[in-house]
Amino acid sequence: MPIFEELGLSLPVLQAIAGMGFEEPTPIQEKTIPLALAGRDLIGRAQTGTGKTAAFGIPLVERVDNPLGALVIAPTRELAIQVAEELNKIGQYKRVAALPIYGGQDINRQIRALKNRPQIIVGTPGRLMDHLRRGTLRLSQVSLVVLDEADEMLDMGFIDDIKTILQEVPTTRQTMLFSATMPQPIQELAQRFMNDPEYIDVTPKEVTVPNMQQYYIEVQEQHKFDVFCRLLDMHSPERAIVFGRTKRRVDELAEGLNKRGYSAEGIHGDLTQAKRDTVMRHFKEGLTEILVATDVAARGLDISGVTHVYNFDLPQDPESYVHRIGRTGRAGQPGVATTLVAPREIGHLRMIERATKKRIVRQPMPTVTEVLREQQRIAVDRLLKTASDGVSGQYKELAEGLLAETDSITLVAAALKLLTKEPDRTPVTLSDESGYRPRSSRRANTSVHRKHGGHKPRRK
Repeated sequence: MPIFEELGLSLPVLQAIAGMGFEEPTPIQEKTIPLALAGRDLIGRAQTGTGKTAAFGIPLVERVDNPLGALVIAPTRELAIQVAEELNKIGQYKRVAALPIYGGQDINRQIRALKNRPQIIVGTPGRLMDHLRRGTLRLSQVSLVVLDEADEMLDMGFIDDIKTILQEVPTTRQTMLFSATMPQPIQELAQRFMNDPEYIDVTPKEVTVPNMQQYYIEVQEQHKFDVFCRLLDMHSPERAIVFGRTKRRVDELAEGLNKRGYSAEGIHGDLTQAKRDTVMRHFKEGLTEILVATDVAARGLDISGVTHVYNFDLPQDPESYVHRIGRTGRAGQPGVATTLVAPREIGHLRMIERATKKRIVRQPMPTVTEVLREQQRIAVDRLLKTASDGVSGQYKELAEGLLAETDSITLVAAALKLLTKEPDRTPVTLSDESGYRPRSSRRANTSVHRKHGGHKPRRK
């Protein structure tokens, strides 16, 4: 697998990519970026979650050289905003700006913003048509066009608008089209408006998954960390691995978990070999109970005794998913894999199910009451197990002294309360990596205030 430095990118773009926490190109990025940099028209068949925004965004930032020089057409307001935010991150050191224009926002505000002549416009078909009719947007300088999620735009009835918009763009443009499927109207659109396009297909191959329990929880990005902490409290894993999408995410997760009192360390490609060895030794020896890792860092790890794997971020492809969950359930032992999925990523999750031919069972978000009930159950089990294992005489003498002063029910209740940890409401800030976008793709980091708290029974 190549690294971004091998793709012929400029230093400002490499600097931006490093700041966004990317470790290495995804398959769609590896195949798309060189062709796009060479000016080729291309069709990319890729699902959400494969990193396609950066696949076309990096070449756009590298190649655009004049105001209003690039146009990205996206099906929805949300996607237009997300793509523009990611492009602004990629272009931050090259001073390349992207402006989203979409329905639902004051059009006069957009007209004022257009007068600043950003290099890249990211728009929905309907609002782009509004501006063209008003004469507030002219596309005569556009040399780069991207159609993102073309099949979704077809399903929404935008195909005629797209044809009208493309007719306003010079025929000498470079055009890139991305779509999860290739229905006949999309093929005809490509044939009419593209010049000998290269075809890139990163649809997943069928892969087999180990026999284990697989679950997913649908949760908004800003609530992920709370839900994850609740899962840790309910599962009380002896040894767990949690996967994050980027190096930055791994660092933030490890820091956030430690603030909450869990025993966690992160591992990713930026660590020295000595540090990696130390982190792995701590995890194997049980000094660390939660290993936070990127896909790249987890390659080749041979770890026994992992009871739970958590996908904090949905992996890019089925192969990565299988590699991740294969870390648990080894040597005949049962394993549990739980994936946190943003609503927009459900389609990508279904693609993973189809490729693996395994159903991933939906679970509801655990409530605070359920977490507390499970914590109490664990406390009872620990108390009973300790009793059955035998207790030394000095503890019995101490118990007899306590029983002379306090009734037995109150004492047992107090012991259970001590074993059931009180909620920790420590606020933790995580960067937003929602959907398939990298860490810094939204306008601002999201401060996630923990409403339920919750601790793992065993502490550092």
